[in-house]
Amino acid sequence: MREINIAFIGTGIIAHQHARLYAEIPGVNVIAACDIDATKLGVFCDQYKISHRYTDYRALLQRDDIVAVDVNLHNNLHKPMSIAVMAAGKHCYCEKPMAGSYIDALAMQQAAAQYGKKLHIQLARIYDPATACAKTLMERGRLGEVYHARSYGYRRRGRPFVDGYAEKEFVNSQTAGHGALYDMGVYHISRLLYLLETPKVERISGNVYQQVPMNEARRIESAYDVEELGVGLVKFEGGLTMDILESWAINGGEFPQSSVHGSLGGIQFANERELKFFTEIEDYPANCTLDVAAEQYRKRKVDPDLWMYGNSQAHWIGILRGEVTPINTAEIALQTMLISEGIFLSGLLNREVTADEIPELCSSNATTRQETAVGVFEYV
Repeated sequence: MREINIAFIGTGIIAHQHARLYAEIPGVNVIAACDIDATKLGVFCDQYKISHRYTDYRALLQRDDIVAVDVNLHNNLHKPMSIAVMAAGKHCYCEKPMAGSYIDALAMQQAAAQYGKKLHIQLARIYDPATACAKTLMERGRLGEVYHARSYGYRRRGRPFVDGYAEKEFVNSQTAGHGALYDMGVYHISRLLYLLETPKVERISGNVYQQVPMNEARRIESAYDVEELGVGLVKFEGGLTMDILESWAINGGEFPQSSVHGSLGGIQFANERELKFFTEIEDYPANCTLDVAAEQYRKRKVDPDLWMYGNSQAHWIGILRGEVTPINTAEIALQTMLISEGIFLSGLLNREVTADEIPELCSSNATTRQETAVGVFEYV
């Protein structure tokens, strides 16, 4: 089994999840990590037994024994850091969303082509057992002609920092770019795009909102200026449509789960263990619940390669080893960014926007500056 040496840039909350997943894969070695906060870096490296520690990412990128770098920084740092990684000759894994704006994500995709490097984006929901089951049903024609999808994500009160969890950098445009659509919506929209085989976007309409009261002291401390609710409608080539409703905070009951609807059947995501399937049998409406977790467990026991579709880190390592047909997460993530950007622009301009005009209308949110509790740092 080919040994793969991985490095981390950024050692925050999500980096711990990535490190735990890498630790489950034989032959993967996390040999170096970088963070501008030396204390946080030390805690992370001690926990995962990482020997080589850097507070300057440029020194880390000079190592010639690193195959790929896992970037775990705030959204607006994704573009400059990912491009720096690929320019240094390393393959790049980047946390979601792809970047702080569509134009920044597009630059990342172009850099991957320019430097001939692999770029993978963390889109966790596409590896769920329910997603695999939905993919099988759709590929085998169980839904017939698919014409509509619904992307739903619900929290009654779940805004980072101001509602009591996570860091304040999640809720201001200087570091995050945007809010609920970037933090949660990316998972639900990208899963549907994957199932629909990334159809071409034609037009987008929508709006974003920040209306629900919050802790005022925390609002001021975090400079909260992003959306807590995003709504949209996407029209794709060929007549396919998708509606979107993504909430960090709303005065309302729980939304239905995301779904896909076709002429012969429909699916709705119930939870990680189940998928609902709706069809007709001899003209009678029929509903069933598929136990996808049990079936996926059996499949992974009898198929020695299926583990590489079990989570994003496993799939990434399979790609680096050349042992798996890659899911093009960079393209899926880029189209997810296009849809989100279209919703923001539609609300700003008070009209529907076309996919073709979005690159000209949107602005870069990329930054090389990060403020932390230990100071202000410039990535150059």
